[in-house]
Amino acid sequence: MKIFLALAVVVSALAADPVSVNPAKMPKVGTVDERFQSFNVEMVEVTGGRFWAPYRDEGKPVEAPTGAKLAVPAIDPSLFRTRQPLDLSNPRLRKLAAGIGPSYVRVSGTWANSTYFQDSDGPAPATPPDGFGGVLTRAQWKGVVDFSQAVNAKIVTSFTISAGVRDANGVWTPQEASKLLSYTKSIGGNIAAAEFFNEPSFAGMGGAPKGYDAAAYGRDIAVWVPFVRKAAPAMLVVGPGSVGESGALGAGQMPGAIKSDDMLRATGRVVDVFSYHFYGGVSRRCANMGAAAQTTPENALSEEWLSRTDRDADFYKGLRDRFEPGKPMWLTETGETACGGNPWAATFIDTFRYVDQLGRLAKRGIQVVAHNTLTASDYGLIDEQTMTPRPSYWAAVLWSRLMGKTVLDAGPAPAGVHQYAHCLPGREGGVTVLAINLDQTVAHSLGVPKASERFTLSSPTGLRSVSVELNDTRLELNGDEEKLPKWKGVKTRAGLLHLPPASITFLAIPEAGNAGCAITDN
Repeated sequence: MKIFLALAVVVSALAADPVSVNPAKMPKVGTVDERFQSFNVEMVEVTGGRFWAPYRDEGKPVEAPTGAKLAVPAIDPSLFRTRQPLDLSNPRLRKLAAGIGPSYVRVSGTWANSTYFQDSDGPAPATPPDGFGGVLTRAQWKGVVDFSQAVNAKIVTSFTISAGVRDANGVWTPQEASKLLSYTKSIGGNIAAAEFFNEPSFAGMGGAPKGYDAAAYGRDIAVWVPFVRKAAPAMLVVGPGSVGESGALGAGQMPGAIKSDDMLRATGRVVDVFSYHFYGGVSRRCANMGAAAQTTPENALSEEWLSRTDRDADFYKGLRDRFEPGKPMWLTETGETACGGNPWAATFIDTFRYVDQLGRLAKRGIQVVAHNTLTASDYGLIDEQTMTPRPSYWAAVLWSRLMGKTVLDAGPAPAGVHQYAHCLPGREGGVTVLAINLDQTVAHSLGVPKASERFTLSSPTGLRSVSVELNDTRLELNGDEEKLPKWKGVKTRAGLLHLPPASITFLAIPEAGNAGCAITDN
C-alpha cells in the first residue's frame, strides 16, 4: 500500500494544478435532521417469512422452496427464500446499530402491508388469518421497541392495508393499526412517525385490493389521518412514500401503477413529512422488468449512475412544492438496487454510491435518508449470517462521527472528485470535507490551508472486495468490545492532500474557523 501511495503522489504531481478548499469561507446551505443517516429493518425480518433469496454466485439467486404463503403477490416465488426472524437482542447487532446513530429505524416494507398483529401472548396461528400474508406477535414487536431504545433509533413504520382490514365497501379500517399503537404504548414504546402503507404507487403489487386507485387511496387517507391524529397525536404523519415514477423503475408506466400526482390531489394537505423511496434500478433478481432497469458494476462509479438520486429527489421535491409546500422531505427507503441488491451491493464498490448519495441529498435539503437494509439480503450494511460489517457500514460510522447537521457548500473539486462538506460535530468552527475520488487509475490532489485529520477508506484487494481499510489498516470488529473503537485520523499538515485512486476521504479540520459552524448546531 505504501508503494501504491508513493505512485499516487507521482501521478498527482504530474496532474494540473490542484484545487484548494477554503473551509473558513464555506457558506451554510442548510441543515439535516440529527437522525439524517437511518436504516430499514424489513417487517419480514421481524416476523420471519419469505424475503429475497441470496445469490449463490454472480448469476441467479438461490431458488426458494415453494408452498409457503407469499405476502407479496405478482412476483415470481422462486426469487424468495424462507427466513427466520432476526434476533434484535443480539449484542453485536445492537452495538453495530448504535454505532451509526442517532437514527430512525423504519420497520416496514411491502410485507408490512399484509401483516396481522397477534395481540395476545399466546402462540401465533400456524397460518395468517384470511386477508393477511404474515403474522407479527407481541414478543416480536416488543423486540423492535427494545431494540430501538437500546440503539437510539426512533421507530418509523406503516400499517396493514390488505383485505383483512377492509369493510364491506372495501374501505380501510383501523382494527390492526389500533392494536399495534395501543400495545406499543402499553410497553413504554413510541412510534415516532408512520407512512400509511408501503409504496402506494405499487399498490396492486403491495397487497391492496384489486382495482385500487388514487380515489381509493384518498378515501383511505380520509379515515387514517383522523384516526392517528387522535390515537397517536405525537406521531408524525409521513407520506406518500411512492417510488420510481421518474426513473428506470417505470412505476408510472407499469399496469396498475398509481401516480403520486393523482394520490396527492385526492388527499389534500395532510402530511407532516413528505416521503419518497428511491432505487436507481433493480437487481438481477428482477431482470424481467427490462434492460432499462438493470445496471452493472462497471457503471457503479459513473456520474450517470450516481446522479440518478438527484433526478428522483428533484421529481418528488416538485410534487412536495405543489401539494405539501414547506414540509420536510424524507427518503424513507433506498439502496443499491431494488429486489434485494446486486451481488456487488455488499462490496466496497457500492460504498461510493452510499456516501455520495448522502452528500448529494443533504445539499438538496433531504432531512432523512433510510438505507435498505441494516442486515437483510445483499444490500444490507451488515452480513446477517456472520454479523460482519460490510464496507458501507464503516463509511456510515465515519459519516456519523464526522459529518454534522449543518451542511456547507464545499466549493469546486478536482476533476474526477466529488466533494461535500459539513460542520464537524462538537468543534466550534470545525469543518469536515468529504472527498470521493471516483477515478480508478489516477490520484488527485486537494489544497488544504489548515492542519487536519485524514480518514481514508480504500481497498487494496479491489473495488469488489468485502473488506476495506482505513488509513491502510483493515477494519475489523473486535467482538469483545462493548462499543466500536474510536479511530484516530492521520494528522496532516496544511498543504497538498493526495487522494488515492478509488478512495473515500473524510478530512476533519477542527481549526477551520467557519463562523457558520457553531457547536450548538452540531
